Amino acid sequence: MASSTEIGLAATVNILTAFAFLVAFAILRIQPINDRVYFPKWYLRGLRSNPLQSGAFVQKFVNLDFRSYLKFLNWMPAALRMPEPELIDHAGLDSVLYLRIYLTGLKIFVPIACLAFSVMVPVNFTNRTLEESKLTYSDIDKLSISNIPTGSNRFFTHIVMAYAFTFWTCYILKREYEIVASMRLHFIASENRRPDQFTVLVRNVPPDPDESVNELVEHFFLVNHPDHYLSHQVVYDAHLLSDLVNEKKTKQNWLDYYQLKYNRNNQSKRPSVKTGYLGLWGKRVDAIDFYESEVEKLSKKIFKEREIITKSSKHVMAAAFVSFKTRWGAAVCAQTEQSRNPTIWLTEWAPEPRDVYWDNLAIPFVSLTIRRLVIAVAFFFLTFFFMIPIAFVQSLANIDGIVKAAPFLQSLLEVGFIKSVIQGVLPGIALKIFLIVLPSILMMMSKFEGFTSISALERRSATRYYIFQFINVFLGSIITGTAFQQLNTFIHQSANTIPATIGASIPMKATFFITYIMVDGWAGVAGEILRLKPLIFYHLKNFLLVKTEKDREEAMNPGSLPFNTGEPQIQLYYLLGLVYASVTPILLPFIVVFFALAYVVYRHQIINVYNQQYESAGAFWPDVHGRIITALVVSQLLLMGLLSTKEAAQSTPLLIVLPVLTLWFHRFCKGRFEPAFVRYPLQEAMMKDTLERAREPSLNVKDYLQDAYVHPVFSNKDRWDGSDDGVSDDEWPKEPALVPTKRESRVNTPVRSQRSESSRTLLCVTDERSCP
Repeated sequence: MASSTEIGLAATVNILTAFAFLVAFAILRIQPINDRVYFPKWYLRGLRSNPLQSGAFVQKFVNLDFRSYLKFLNWMPAALRMPEPELIDHAGLDSVLYLRIYLTGLKIFVPIACLAFSVMVPVNFTNRTLEESKLTYSDIDKLSISNIPTGSNRFFTHIVMAYAFTFWTCYILKREYEIVASMRLHFIASENRRPDQFTVLVRNVPPDPDESVNELVEHFFLVNHPDHYLSHQVVYDAHLLSDLVNEKKTKQNWLDYYQLKYNRNNQSKRPSVKTGYLGLWGKRVDAIDFYESEVEKLSKKIFKEREIITKSSKHVMAAAFVSFKTRWGAAVCAQTEQSRNPTIWLTEWAPEPRDVYWDNLAIPFVSLTIRRLVIAVAFFFLTFFFMIPIAFVQSLANIDGIVKAAPFLQSLLEVGFIKSVIQGVLPGIALKIFLIVLPSILMMMSKFEGFTSISALERRSATRYYIFQFINVFLGSIITGTAFQQLNTFIHQSANTIPATIGASIPMKATFFITYIMVDGWAGVAGEILRLKPLIFYHLKNFLLVKTEKDREEAMNPGSLPFNTGEPQIQLYYLLGLVYASVTPILLPFIVVFFALAYVVYRHQIINVYNQQYESAGAFWPDVHGRIITALVVSQLLLMGLLSTKEAAQSTPLLIVLPVLTLWFHRFCKGRFEPAFVRYPLQEAMMKDTLERAREPSLNVKDYLQDAYVHPVFSNKDRWDGSDDGVSDDEWPKEPALVPTKRESRVNTPVRSQRSESSRTLLCVTDERSCP
């Protein structure tokens, strides 16, 4: 059991680590050589110039303005300065609502922490129950409910506080749900035209001996949606074609590199390369001629494979993207049943083109149920067997257990500093290490299940990650930790006193979670803004692999917000805060610090770093709300169980009302607000269609949607290299850009904000050098 001294040591170590990360970030971010690492979003939007192209030689790599080093914390007010509406234009609604999860945590836990410390801590501390017991405890545990004697009237304080915490949490959740639902509807109503507003994904098209899938889809929608059907695009199985295009991309990149090298150096001798594996052996040939021939061969293969796919019915899947003339027609189709047989002609809103996960569109619909059953079984065993390393981590926090397993370490473990490090720092670090590989495993599981959009993949992975953390990190740490710490007490006491011992031990497990919060929530968040791994990888790629400007752009691409891991991790802090608010309030300040620091850090990252890959208009918020409700119910049930072990039987009738009221509240919110996240109101659709017809009477929707959902390997624009595959422009469909732009590069960045000038102003604020 970690003592107050050990917790203090852990706090000191993590505070110093976090401060070191922040200072290192403040220094590294103003170095011109690192500019693409810490401000990649502005480069991808074409709003930032390369500092390495101007100035003296040394100034291209090192910032010599020493005054800028004194302002090492000026990024914090700059991150908070951009107003929320402008931030939505700049980064999208998904990113802003991700930040609101942290903001909601502050709104919930700051008042709860103040109330708990002013009322509950004095009630818990002014007792001598733990001092008179035989349990293993620390000074911090005297602040918990474990220090109140059995049958005491003081438990009524905890009951009253549980009601206060529940009502306050529900009030904030309802208020936030209402605000977020309003923001979503306003965003959908005001955003620019997008292909997914007019398009529906149709799955499980029934086979027909007389018609192909292409003909069948067209005939079905012409008959059943005659006034609104516009066009459709069948789904192809193009895995082999994708592999060929990726291979061609690599060859084309090498060709561009050697051509640039030859032209830049103005040498009479042309570059050469060996034809063996990775250029390490084989016959040496002219590099430009070699890669030109390789690209030409692959272009011919791509053209032939494309012909095979488009002309062979076996490559056509029983699915299609169906587009409509109006948003109203698409909304009606997406939200209604198309056939008397509910297993065929299944319709749903199509993901936006950036959000489509093309690899899973080729999976036959009939295999999805089997795949999900397999993954459910695999996830169960993964969760179950992960209890073993969790139990091992918990054993690290128990010095007595280590001494019994390894007696030769006893003299070493008696050293005060080493004991403090083992009990105060090591368990949190070990648990964090064990969880590193988990997100990749869960994402692979979600991909195997067959979800057709990146947002759906991330939401499913987030759900599993949350379940995993709830069972293993929270319940596993409590159960195994209690067993290890109180093992001697369990063995030497009568069976009827064991429940009381468990009831006293669970609140005392808060010290482990305090160390975990400091490692993951303080030092971990500070490490997020330092971006040490992307920094190292970018410079390694830039030195070893970057051959063209496109390579450099890919090397600095930061990707999207890690929603599949970030949101479940935030929910763990909600769970810990709500569970221990009535049990061990000392944990609350650590959680408040986490939410405050994370809010500032991720606001900075969203403005300058992360480039959101898709926009779901906050479709994940019902999951966020539901998980906070789950944490609230768990906290109430745990408190009820604890008070029952304290012989406070009169508390059960009073507390059992809380989960009932909480679930009723969740049901109310689900019925009142969730429809805005799963359905598109026909009134809104008709309004947008009417306004669009009035403003753009000559708009040709068919031309706009013609190639929006063409697989990237069939699109001339999205062949990744821009080179000629030997296919004429008439044969290759051209996918129109959503909105014209003059930027150098957009990648996945949304269209240019109407507030771009103010965004450029913020760029000047966040950068110490002159605005480009």
